Amino acid sequence: MSKHNYQIIRRFGPSVFKIKIPQDVVDKLNKYVDDIVKDENKTKKLNYGEQLVGDVTQEFLLEKKIVLESGWLNFLSTCTNKWIESETGKKISKFSLKSSWIVRQFKNEYNPTHWHGGHISGAGFLKLPKNFGKHKQLKQNREYRGGNLQLIHGSRMFLCQSTYTIVPEVGDFYFFPNYLMHTVFPFKDSNEERRSISFNAVIDDDIYDVYGS
Repeated sequence: MSKHNYQIIRRFGPSVFKIKIPQDVVDKLNKYVDDIVKDENKTKKLNYGEQLVGDVTQEFLLEKKIVLESGWLNFLSTCTNKWIESETGKKISKFSLKSSWIVRQFKNEYNPTHWHGGHISGAGFLKLPKNFGKHKQLKQNREYRGGNLQLIHGSRMFLCQSTYTIVPEVGDFYFFPNYLMHTVFPFKDSNEERRSISFNAVIDDDIYDVYGS
């Protein structure tokens, strides 16, 4: 075996693009959220909870002004272009943001398995509790998944995992195809906020539609 070159090919299942959100963008978005939370009228106006599946304290849309002025739109479009070009060799000429929203999750709340609209989606973290809790029962080699984001695709088989579990870190952001299922587990032992941000966007139809003529 040592005399032969070999490689492990991981080409089955959707591609996921991970990157850090610039700190200045994180700071601007967090300040915006903190201001919105204090404004009852604005909170009601931007409420997005009825359109989403999460059983969480609050979900609201980002206004166009902050999306532009914070650098958030530029971050999303630049990263999407880099990801798609790396995967397909093609440069997108279109990036149309359908929506971007904040999820404010607290103890015992969760987001059930779901998927998004558009072509490109993503999720990342703006603020996290110092502690998510631990297992009620001490179990050896068993990971506690409270507060984790889990991406889901297909079914588990030999040499093929069906889930990718993400331990949140502030600033981490994950881009994925809209159809990729995902869920967020509830956490306990903390009264602090788990604040995440997501988006849906549309790119060039001829790049997204792999079945096109």
